[in-house]
Amino acid sequence: MSERKKPRLALFGLIAVALVGSATFYFSKTDQTNASEALDKAKASQKLQSLTELNGKAPSHRKLDVQTWNTAEGAKVLFVEARELPMFDMRLIFAAGSSQDGDAPGLALLTNAMLNEGVAGKDVSVIAQGFEGLGADFGNGAFKDMAIASLRSLSAADKREPALKLFAEVVGKPSFPADSFTRIKNQMLAGFEYQKQNPGKLASLELMNRLYGDHPYAHASDGTAQTVPAVTLAQLRAFQQKAYAAGNVVIALVGDLSRAEAEAIAAQVSAALPKGPALPKIEQPAEPKASIGHIEFPSKQTNLMLAQLGIDRDDPDYAALSMGNQILGGGGFGTRLMSEVREKRGLAYGVYSGFSPMQARGPFMINLQTRAEMSEGTLKLVQDVLADYLKTGPTEKELDDAKRELAGSFPLSTASNADIVGQLGAIGFYNLPLSHLEDFMQQSQNLTVEQVKAAMNKHLSTNKLVIVSAGPTVPQKPLPAPTDKPAEQPLGVPEH
Repeated sequence: MSERKKPRLALFGLIAVALVGSATFYFSKTDQTNASEALDKAKASQKLQSLTELNGKAPSHRKLDVQTWNTAEGAKVLFVEARELPMFDMRLIFAAGSSQDGDAPGLALLTNAMLNEGVAGKDVSVIAQGFEGLGADFGNGAFKDMAIASLRSLSAADKREPALKLFAEVVGKPSFPADSFTRIKNQMLAGFEYQKQNPGKLASLELMNRLYGDHPYAHASDGTAQTVPAVTLAQLRAFQQKAYAAGNVVIALVGDLSRAEAEAIAAQVSAALPKGPALPKIEQPAEPKASIGHIEFPSKQTNLMLAQLGIDRDDPDYAALSMGNQILGGGGFGTRLMSEVREKRGLAYGVYSGFSPMQARGPFMINLQTRAEMSEGTLKLVQDVLADYLKTGPTEKELDDAKRELAGSFPLSTASNADIVGQLGAIGFYNLPLSHLEDFMQQSQNLTVEQVKAAMNKHLSTNKLVIVSAGPTVPQKPLPAPTDKPAEQPLGVPEH
């Protein structure tokens, strides 16, 4: 684990999915393009808000004028006009994540990774050169719930139009070349071999299996060494036709565009996609039984993961749980967990907690690495901290501090076009109100200690924890007594 160097924003919807090892990105190489040069030039001309102007107040943030409509083919579009930079960002969010794999784990990720490997008359290198020559960037990735394809381009018509044409080909009519398919499969298989040497990954895989059983969230997005070789090109083509259909996508657009230009772009992309409806929403998982599992692994440290089912993305307690988790273990230094485990006892380099809300109930998780000879005591300490927090709730000071931190970091959620397009994608994909960001901020600032405590106790219980550890079986030592200056500092560099 790595130590966090800045406070984590409490808007944890999409980012936190990475905690459970469920997200895999395939991004094209990004060079110094015309787009990035324009960005640098524009940034240099922007005047930063002076700290002296704040005078103790929270920094200002952009209020978004979100416009929305549906294309003729049924794609949902969200658009924010932003004229500051001569460029635009577009993100397509498909309900085409690994939860749609069915009996072929790895299918969704393979399909997404193959999008830019070839179209009629162009191989992967020609596609990459095409985007690069226009000063445009293409990106793609696959997760539990969703798969994405994104484009950043200059907004001038002579650059925008050919970039859009190429993008529409890539997402709408990929050719799935056999040589690329073999190469990517081999890369994934090599990754599975590496996972065998990563106790954190092994623990995460076991944890998700115990937490979700036979639910689609149980398997990793990249499948397994047994399932990936069996996936065929015919399956990829069928999945792309079904899951990358116009009725199954949200199009998020932000940038130097008029409403008419945005409508034309959305219509062009939507028309290029296969025709078809939205896929059914993933069903809720069954509540698992509390359990403890251990993976024997030769190491000086032990990975500890504690989890239970959390919430889905539209749960009304989202804001209260976000704030409650920020105090428990989501905010880095100063949280309950970090204070007791690292700062007072030097038992871990870092310890973090987080909710990962998705279409269905995502996990709540606490994870850390600690000395193998103190793993049992550390596990009990973490459980005790959680139990005490649920019993007493946050203090008024903790809640006030968390509110101030959120108010200070909240502007970062809309600081750039890329940030905004990500927020729009989440709002559209999870069918949240267009005013979601403002609503979240207002709800968070109005929370009371009692409301946070009630929400945490409603959704969490120490009796429901699924626990997995990965490390060696060694004689245990007692934990050091808490102190302001622990005698034994955390190991500086985690093993994995």
